[in-house]
Amino acid sequence: MTNEDLTPLLTSYPHSSVFYRKLNRSFPKIVRGKGCWLYDDKGKAYLDAVGGAFVANLGHGNKRIADAIGKQAGKIAYVNGTAFTHEPAEALAEEITKLNPKGMDKVYFLSSGSEAVEAALKLARQYWCEMGKPEKTKIITASPGYHGNTLLALSASARGHYKTFFKPWLVKMPVIPAPYPYCCECRNYSKTPSPKAGIQRRDLTPCPVCSGDILEEVLLKEDPKTVAAFIIEPVGGSSTGASVPGPGYHRKIREICDRHEVLFIADEVLTGAGRTGTWTALETYGVIPDIFTLGKGISGGCVALSAVVTSRKILDVIANKSGALMHAQTFSHHPVSCAAGLAAVRELRKRRLIERSAKMGKILHKKLTVLLDLPFVGDVRGKGLLAGVEFVKSKDSREPFPRKLKFADTLVQNAQDLGLVLWPNMGQADGVNGDLVMIAPPFIIMEAEIDEIVRRLKSAIELTTSNLRLT
Repeated sequence: MTNEDLTPLLTSYPHSSVFYRKLNRSFPKIVRGKGCWLYDDKGKAYLDAVGGAFVANLGHGNKRIADAIGKQAGKIAYVNGTAFTHEPAEALAEEITKLNPKGMDKVYFLSSGSEAVEAALKLARQYWCEMGKPEKTKIITASPGYHGNTLLALSASARGHYKTFFKPWLVKMPVIPAPYPYCCECRNYSKTPSPKAGIQRRDLTPCPVCSGDILEEVLLKEDPKTVAAFIIEPVGGSSTGASVPGPGYHRKIREICDRHEVLFIADEVLTGAGRTGTWTALETYGVIPDIFTLGKGISGGCVALSAVVTSRKILDVIANKSGALMHAQTFSHHPVSCAAGLAAVRELRKRRLIERSAKMGKILHKKLTVLLDLPFVGDVRGKGLLAGVEFVKSKDSREPFPRKLKFADTLVQNAQDLGLVLWPNMGQADGVNGDLVMIAPPFIIMEAEIDEIVRRLKSAIELTTSNLRLT
């Protein structure tokens, strides 16, 4: 057996000393990246159509961020965030504040999106305790939805298959259906007529789910006096395949939260930092949350960095009572991470890459519509450089493929074999069945590369339908 033959074994479990989430596959070894491309140790090129895991907003091999990391690492190795501050954290917070909605000018830095959500939920709970309302303990969340893998964040995530082994450890939270027009029975904002109603519903009043009124129904059932916060991704992440709520949805959510003294938490870990064509996805709806989280793209994917953002309205209550947020992480406010984030955010502003995300997003979505001509492509949707392509057994009924077929899994592997990196999601239709892939390329992507994404994705879809004997 040659060394080349041995390579797949050496990068798989149990032969490698590293273990990854998937234990039954071998991993190509990536040795470098440039722009929107990754290269393995065999010289094969992969077009990274999802920025790794929605993080490489600035592309791979960004020298300015790399230099900022090296320079800061040469100055300070680590600073205890309970004893000192430092320039990278102060400067990054100021840069982020310039882009945030008015009043959202307090930033707490962490490492992962899960950590940020965990801290945001704990901040909401502590706020109400210090307001003299300790009975407000409940968090309402939306399903499908994903907020992280730490225990409280996982509790807020409506992803049943992620919770299977850990249910005894999780907090049960009230749930509302997420705004997911393509799979909603009302078919509001849908692109095709409802097979049940036989009419187009674009001009009709949204149902309680699509309008957001369902939140008030659940709040009243739970008793608003016991509810601390509502958390949602303003535009769907992989859980709903970049599903975009109607224009009045988040205004309705804001009104309901205000009416019942419930904090509105926007999870912008995936959708923020310019991914949807604006700094945050929520800002296009004209509302401001009480707390929001950032992550993934705020460092360009070069280091682990996330943030909780809030206002003095929330923090003054704690400052004037206990005087401290009862949450800490060893690597919060890390100087090297903050230096990377500072370089990334400044690059977003200097090169107007958020505006570019909006511009190139329009091109991406226009070109992706050609996929709708394929037999099993049910919907193409999203906002900015975030897109979801959903696959169904029947376009008319929108019936999903059975999970046992593993359509999305097979498609993503076929795409990778063709040199295209995608992100799969399964189970969004009913908790078990449903297949889609996500596209979220770096903001620096060129139109020719978008053409290449569409070409390779089309080939992968055709190969998958052939392999699974669907045509």
